[in-house]
Amino acid sequence: MHRIDTGPGLKRSVTLFQALMYGTGLILGAGIYVLIGDVAAIVGNALWISFILAAGMASLTGLSYAELSSLFPKSAAEYVYVKEALRSNFVALFVGCLTIFVAISSAATVAIGFSGYLAVILPQYPPLLYALILVLVLSFLNYYGIKESVRVNTIFTLVEVSGLLIIISIGLSVGLVSDTNYFEMPSAAYSSKAAIISTILASTLLVFFAYYGFENISNISEETKNPTRTIPRALLFSILLTTIIYILVAVSVIALVGWEELSRSDAPLALAASKALGSNGTIILTIFALFATTNTVLMMLISGSRIIFGIAKYDEAIPDTLAEVHSSRRTPWLATMFTTAFTLVTIILYSGRLADIASISVFSILVVFAFINLSVISLRLKRPRLQRPFMSPFSVKKLPILPVLGLVMTIVTILYLNPYVITSAFVPLICIIILCLILTKRKMDQRQNQR
Repeated sequence: MHRIDTGPGLKRSVTLFQALMYGTGLILGAGIYVLIGDVAAIVGNALWISFILAAGMASLTGLSYAELSSLFPKSAAEYVYVKEALRSNFVALFVGCLTIFVAISSAATVAIGFSGYLAVILPQYPPLLYALILVLVLSFLNYYGIKESVRVNTIFTLVEVSGLLIIISIGLSVGLVSDTNYFEMPSAAYSSKAAIISTILASTLLVFFAYYGFENISNISEETKNPTRTIPRALLFSILLTTIIYILVAVSVIALVGWEELSRSDAPLALAASKALGSNGTIILTIFALFATTNTVLMMLISGSRIIFGIAKYDEAIPDTLAEVHSSRRTPWLATMFTTAFTLVTIILYSGRLADIASISVFSILVVFAFINLSVISLRLKRPRLQRPFMSPFSVKKLPILPVLGLVMTIVTILYLNPYVITSAFVPLICIIILCLILTKRKMDQRQNQR
């Protein structure tokens, strides 16, 4: 990899606790506020089982990220991992650009979600305006400093967790915990053993989407203290912590409401809170949702700018200017501006098509996960003597078992997606491939001209 002079370098100020809060905030996000009702509709009171199984699935890829981050603690993590493992500039650039696309599209999606929540409280202005202002404010924070950004993230994550702890405390104290059958499913699931397994699998794949976000911890490696130890720990601890919270929320909500009523609600957690707090429950949960969505947008903007910075730093196909670090703020300011601009454009283009951009993000991150697991397998087979500060457990000779399972599960999940999701992602994927081909050809032409 080539290396360019990007100024003073990024500031290493992120601690293990802050990295853990970063990952926890990304995973919790705003999905749990709406997702739990859809899961209940599929699997009934047994939705807690789906959260456990989905956590296991996420951990497979999480362990792969942990191993790779201990080997290569760099910004643009996915790009670096794939380039080191597969030795293909084009494939690495494709995965890197796809990861940038996921970060930007996810930031836009959640910003639009934020605007919907805020419009409930302040209906006098267009929701689109709220989304655009949110991105601009958080982008300035991203530019101002990573230390300040992660402090805000830590506070917002603690508030976010507090909101879920309120639901848990209400459910365990007021709900019918001892009288609830936590294995009850919709009647259609009991037609056969195969139907039960299929029902649990369908709900597990849906819950799996609630764990997305942990992978972005790797992209703050160059701003983390002792990243070869801190990043792997933050990855795995964040998955463990959110799994505990998710299971407790699932048990508590079912004890309060029951899966039939829960599945019919557009705001299932607000419905659960209203059982004990009345109309105030909806207002309280709306406020917590605002914190959750704001937090997710901030972290996606940070992640997107660091991926762009990292690729520009290591790949001649990307303009070097995007790897410039601000002399006083020590943040990748041009990459931040680039991320901001594209996020704003995406919000404007997709403000009325939230489901489309969310579906594209889901498919794209699954493709990235497949390459990450494949990278671990390739490095174990081709470069077994690499010193690995962290290593995914269980191998047969040189073949790592868990990354293989992670790759298989990712492919199965892709195949299980709604065909509409896949077709929605087709055009952006083709555009990214064409862009990477153009950038790769540009780099080759530059090298030929220098000879």
